[in-house]
Amino acid sequence: MGNSEIYREGVAKLGNEMAKRDFSLIYGAGHVGLMGVIADVMLDQGKEVIGIIPQKLVDREVAHQGCTDLVIVETMRDRKWLMAERGDAFIAMPGGIGTLEELFEVMTLNQLHYIEKPLALYNVGGYYDPLLKFLDHATEEGFLYGSLEQSLIVSDNPVEILDKIEAFQPTGNSDW
Repeated sequence: MGNSEIYREGVAKLGNEMAKRDFSLIYGAGHVGLMGVIADVMLDQGKEVIGIIPQKLVDREVAHQGCTDLVIVETMRDRKWLMAERGDAFIAMPGGIGTLEELFEVMTLNQLHYIEKPLALYNVGGYYDPLLKFLDHATEEGFLYGSLEQSLIVSDNPVEILDKIEAFQPTGNSDW
């Protein structure tokens, strides 16, 4: 949940806004942490929640048993690919190393045009500010294309994030 209540509150606001717009949730199927919060908010409002989780995590009893659809896969790699394939957009909430890995995977898939879908950083309490500073640095040093970072939707406001996701238009252009 993080060390501050603002993360849980922010994620609940995001879940409420998604439910208000009649969105579904495709996520990593956990019942713990912020993943569990957003799933519970969506489920409490009767929305579709699709969880995708590897068997190893099911065995550790972290799967959310309330999902409207619980998809069990073999590996984390299978989970990430299925989420990337089935999701229409991606929002990275505050999180740990797994969140960062999934964020960079979707950035890479977008860059290489395996997918072309909106990607947002839900910057609750400025959580992602240090990462954004690093991405600026990597761009300045010539390791990232500026268009990659510019394609990120960054906000601490769920309405703004979802508005920008809904307005997203694939470019069809590739830096490659």
